Amino acid sequence: EVQLQASGGGSVQAGGSLRLSCAYSGFSFDDHCIGWFRQAPGKEREGVSYISAGERSTYYSDSVKGRFTISSDIAKRTVSLLMNDLKPEDTAIYYCAGALYMGGLDPEDYENWGRGTQVTVSS
Repeated sequence: EVQLQASGGGSVQAGGSLRLSCAYSGFSFDDHCIGWFRQAPGKEREGVSYISAGERSTYYSDSVKGRFTISSDIAKRTVSLLMNDLKPEDTAIYYCAGALYMGGLDPEDYENWGRGTQVTVSS
């Protein structure tokens, strides 16, 4: 059974940092792309970052580039998202998701989703 679970959310002040973790099971990272997404109240879900299958290249949306870093730990079966210099507009529920072979920043590309974790950034 494919499972993904995001954790690590919380409340921070602007300029602060958080590290989110996505624990995955039931599939191989060799042939799956894992991405991070977020959804703010009243807004559509948007892609934040993803790490590709195989080569494990990393990609970021323009809104987080230079502030967020995605990384993987194959032994622990986790994908982390380090978020620095957080801004109030980063406030959202953050989700991790898996896509077989090909992924991107479009949520429609992903088949498997975990429960989200809330991130709140105050000014």
